[in-house]
Amino acid sequence: MKKQSTRSLILGAAFLMATSAIGPGFLTQTTHFTDQLAADFGFVILISIIIDIGAQLNIWRIIAIAERPAQDIANHLLPGLGYFLSLLVVAGGLAFNIGNIAGAGLGTNVLFGVSPELGAFLSGIVAVAIFLVREAGKAMDRFTQAAGVIMIILTVFVMFSAQPPVGEAITKTFVPDTINFLAIITLVGGTVGGYITFAGGHRLLDSGVKGKDSLSHVTKSSVSAISIASIMRIFLFLASLGVVASGVSLDSANPAASVFQSAAGTFGYKIFGIIMWAAAVTSVVGAAYTSVSFIRTFSHKIEKYHKWYIVGFIALSTLVFVSIGKPVKVLILVGSLNGLILPIALGVMLFAAHKTKIVGSYKHPLWLTIFGGLIVIAMAYIGGVSLVTGIPQLFE
Repeated sequence: MKKQSTRSLILGAAFLMATSAIGPGFLTQTTHFTDQLAADFGFVILISIIIDIGAQLNIWRIIAIAERPAQDIANHLLPGLGYFLSLLVVAGGLAFNIGNIAGAGLGTNVLFGVSPELGAFLSGIVAVAIFLVREAGKAMDRFTQAAGVIMIILTVFVMFSAQPPVGEAITKTFVPDTINFLAIITLVGGTVGGYITFAGGHRLLDSGVKGKDSLSHVTKSSVSAISIASIMRIFLFLASLGVVASGVSLDSANPAASVFQSAAGTFGYKIFGIIMWAAAVTSVVGAAYTSVSFIRTFSHKIEKYHKWYIVGFIALSTLVFVSIGKPVKVLILVGSLNGLILPIALGVMLFAAHKTKIVGSYKHPLWLTIFGGLIVIAMAYIGGVSLVTGIPQLFE
C-alpha cells in the first residue's frame, strides 16, 4: 500500500470516528456542562480524553489483529454474542440517528428559516447521495474531513470572539475545585459509546488496513480520531466558558446556540447553524455506515448490497423524524441500552485479545488490558444506572 494512500485511509478513518462523535448531542453536552461547572469542566475533558484513548486503542487494535469486524470476533468468542452486540449497536445507532437527523433539521432552520422537518428531509438526501456515488468510501472520507475542518475553524473564530479566561481554564483543568463523575461518564459515552468507537476501526478494516504490520497505522489513526474530537470539544468549551464568565445565562433548551449568538451576535448564530448541520449530517453518515457494518457479514446479500442497506438506514431515520417530529418514548429505552454497548464490546474485545484462536501469536500489552478492564467496570456501572432510569421514563 502506497504511503499517500495509507495516510489518506488513516485520516479518513480518524475523521469518520471523530465527526461521528461530534453530533448534536456533543454540542449540547459540552455547552451544558460548561454552564454547570465553568472552568472545572476542563478537568472532566482531560480525564475523558484519557479514558477515550484507552477504550479506542484496545478496540481498534484487536479488530486489526483479528482481521475481522467486532461482531465476528464476538461470535467466534461465544456463538450468538456477535448477534446480540449487533442488535445493540444497530438499535442504538438508529435511535441516535433520528436525533442526528433532527439536529440537521435544526441547522437548516437556523440557516435558511425552513421547517426542521423539511431541512431534515433535504439533509437526509445529502447523506444518501454520499453513498450512491461510485467510490462511496472516498466520498465519505472527504466529506467528513471537510466538514470536520470547517467545524473546528468556525468554532475557533467564536472562541476568540468570546474571549475566555484561558489561564483559569488551564489551572482548573489540572486542579479543579469540584469533580463531576457523571459528566466524565457522559462525555466518554458521547465520544466512544455505542457505534462511535467502531466507526473508524471498521473503516480501516474495510480499507485493508489490518494485521500486525498495520498496528502502528491503527494506533496513529485511533489517537488522531480522539485528538480531533477533543480539539473540537476544547475549543467549544473555551467559547462557552468565555460566554458564561461574562455573566450570560445560557438557554437551557439550546445552550449551544446561546453560546454562538452571545459571542458573535447574528453572525455567530448562523455559524451555529452551519456547525449544527455539519455535525449532524456527518454523524448520520457515521451512524449509518457503522450500524450496517455490524450486519454485513451475516449474509452474502447484505454484503453485496450493503450500500442500499446504508441508504435504507438513513431513509428510515429521516422518515421517522419527519413523520413523528421527535423520537418517541420508546427511544429513551433504546438510548439507555446504548450506554451498555461500550463495556460489553470492550469486555468482549479484551477477552478476545487473549484467545489464540482469534489473535494467533499476538500478545496484547498488559497495561492496555488493565486500562481497558477499569473502563469496562466504570462504564458498566453507569450504563446500568442509565438503563434503570430509562425504563420508568418509558411508561410516564
